[in-house]
Amino acid sequence: MQNTLIKIQQDAGKTQIDIIGSIDENFNQFTKDIPKSGEIEFSLQALKSINSTGIREWIKLMQTIPGTQISFSNCPKIFIDQVNMVSGFVPASSRFISFYVPYFNEDLDKEALVLYKLGEHFTTNTVQVQDHYKDAQGHLFELDVVKSKYFKFIQPL
Repeated sequence: MQNTLIKIQQDAGKTQIDIIGSIDENFNQFTKDIPKSGEIEFSLQALKSINSTGIREWIKLMQTIPGTQISFSNCPKIFIDQVNMVSGFVPASSRFISFYVPYFNEDLDKEALVLYKLGEHFTTNTVQVQDHYKDAQGHLFELDVVKSKYFKFIQPL
């Protein structure tokens, strides 16, 4: 069963890589066509899971593309959690373009994912955290992460 799909698109010297599904023990078979130089943006909106073997395979991939300018967009919580916990999960020189922040409304028992964008909600070393989020229907959601832990990857070293 295939749990992973990688879509690679190249345009004007930049490569966009969409990772769909899981980063797991089979991840390395999908990475052979990833360029080893240039500018790469990993779009992770459809990333569903990362297991312990997948963490190892991901780090191996990051080590094979040291000559690239790496950026990450649409990062889900599962990816941000690994960035914060695993040393070397992303290269120190990489940058984040956008990532999702979970909010929760207890009355509705519903989660809302808010996309934080570079230049709008955060910079390379600061973040403006919204403690609450109001959806289109006017429902108020509360931040559903521990600020000091979840946003650790943005803090200055």
